[in-house]
Amino acid sequence: MSSFEDLGFSKVDIDRERRTGFPEVIYGEGKTFEQISQIMGKLIESHGKVMVTRLSEEKAALLLKKFPSARYDAASRILLFGSASHQYQGEVMVICAGTSDLPVVEEAAITAEWMGCKVKRLYDVGVAGIDRLLAYREEITNASVLIVVAGMEGALPSVVGGLVRRPVIAVPTSVGYGAHLQGLTPLLGMLTSCASGMSVVNIDNGFGAAYQAALILQLVSEEVNHEGTLS
Repeated sequence: MSSFEDLGFSKVDIDRERRTGFPEVIYGEGKTFEQISQIMGKLIESHGKVMVTRLSEEKAALLLKKFPSARYDAASRILLFGSASHQYQGEVMVICAGTSDLPVVEEAAITAEWMGCKVKRLYDVGVAGIDRLLAYREEITNASVLIVVAGMEGALPSVVGGLVRRPVIAVPTSVGYGAHLQGLTPLLGMLTSCASGMSVVNIDNGFGAAYQAALILQLVSEEVNHEGTLS
């Protein structure tokens, strides 16, 4: 049996969930409605679920007519069909510096939820008003994995990294003024952070951050299942 379905314009990786724990996700930008529709059909047939990222409202409206059980979130530009059949141990907290970062935050949060993670959101706690962040210090330190989204100078992940003993996944956004360079400034700031235990994904890549967080909780859950309790 082949591990992929050849549609001519796309080779749909129907074996990916077995290999990695998660099925193939469709990147919506640059694909036509017809192409996305055919790929969705194959993934639903194989897995009973599918996610489409970076999908315009116009394409989403057409897909919802064909797949009425699907649901679309305009803020994150994600379309979902089906849901995770499990929930991992632990909690992912998604934190953002400002309201302008919400599209990336919601991409991360919705992706993590669809992959089986319990997610908590914390909005608008950037370093320009540090008391807003510190007011939630106990909740922040209780999270299993933290996804921290920030634009401008990108300082928030470093601050969070200095407060917790858990993995921090930093996401730079393309939100900011001229010298921000469409996200390059916070990206470089996060890459050169002195806070230990922090990893960085690409600019505006909420999906990639959520996928990494889900893999971390997947590993934790596997250890719990194998050993009964965490050591």
